[in-house]
Amino acid sequence: MLSFFKPAQRFLKGAVLGLSALTLAACLPDGGGPTISTSNPVPVALLVPKGSSNSGDAVLAQSLENAAKLAIADLEGVQIDLRIYPTAGDPTTAHASAVQAVNEGAKIIIGPVFGEAANAAAKAVATRNINVLSFSNNTSIAGGNLFVLGPTFQNTADRLVNYSVRSGKPNILVVHAQNESGRLGKVAIDAAIASQQAQAAGSVSYQFSQEGVIAAVSQIKLTADANNADAIFLTSNTSGALPLMSQLLPEAGLSPATTQFMGLTRWDIPSQTLELPGVQNGWFALPDPNLTQQFQTRYAQAYGGLPHPIGGLAYDGIAAIGALVEAGTSNALTTGALTQGAGFQGVNGIFRLRADGTNERGLAVATIRDKKVVIIDPAPQRFGGAGL
Repeated sequence: MLSFFKPAQRFLKGAVLGLSALTLAACLPDGGGPTISTSNPVPVALLVPKGSSNSGDAVLAQSLENAAKLAIADLEGVQIDLRIYPTAGDPTTAHASAVQAVNEGAKIIIGPVFGEAANAAAKAVATRNINVLSFSNNTSIAGGNLFVLGPTFQNTADRLVNYSVRSGKPNILVVHAQNESGRLGKVAIDAAIASQQAQAAGSVSYQFSQEGVIAAVSQIKLTADANNADAIFLTSNTSGALPLMSQLLPEAGLSPATTQFMGLTRWDIPSQTLELPGVQNGWFALPDPNLTQQFQTRYAQAYGGLPHPIGGLAYDGIAAIGALVEAGTSNALTTGALTQGAGFQGVNGIFRLRADGTNERGLAVATIRDKKVVIIDPAPQRFGGAGL
């Protein structure tokens, strides 16, 4: 397939015009999605958690709707007929809304947010040959006609392990909590170590409590020394074990100066995390900060406030659809089109959808120096470059 990224023509144009596929019709399968007329407005359903009893979901729903409309406004030569459907954050409502959307002509669905609701929506329209681009990051629901747009543990694990190997630190020890998030994080890191030609320096788990963290520190130290660990990959976040873990490990003799600390979560969120002594010089991954800032600025100019942290995913969904429809082929919304290898340019950087329903996103590697975020390896501009 011949495809390539277009340069930006005006603000965020790159985020909308992600690619042009010159021979798209010749190399995509006929099935896995509906045929469309690209010369007419394309009906797109946006499923958002409007009507939820959780007050925060109303803010999220509005942010997703705003971001989608912003993306449509930035399209050139592509018409999108966007229709909004509420899910109330509920699987049953999401199922009904998905059916209603397709009955009313939708050719593709963007959303819902929550994993169970997304799964219900996708199942509701699977026999209707309709793909669903959900905002979830739960890879366990991905596959078939359901794609997840949300950032995943696997994206971060792959990026950091790759960078660690290239930096001469291939021997990686995994430290994770004995809970669902910790276990999923370990699975992602283990997969990254296997695929990125790194070496496993063992793993240590801990009970998800202050006592559990304290009790695990000596074992982490012993395991790191016994296996000559170059790096320690922590799955915890600031609301969990990260503050205590990053304090106790150096006190136990695992100095960040000699053993690289890196994290599966954003160490710049909340900003107070940057003040922790133990995270200084640690590594974490984040979306392209320049593109993120551009989107936030544009959104604020249009709507008078900042978008929800995942609001940009709605923009990305429209970006992918717009880029494929612009190519002018009737199978633009098939599974084969959605998963083409060149990917798309989103508001937070490049991304592409995989045949298994998961996604790959181009991330930057950052460190913390003097309590400030410093990018040490920029986000890639296209797939196939460093870190991908």
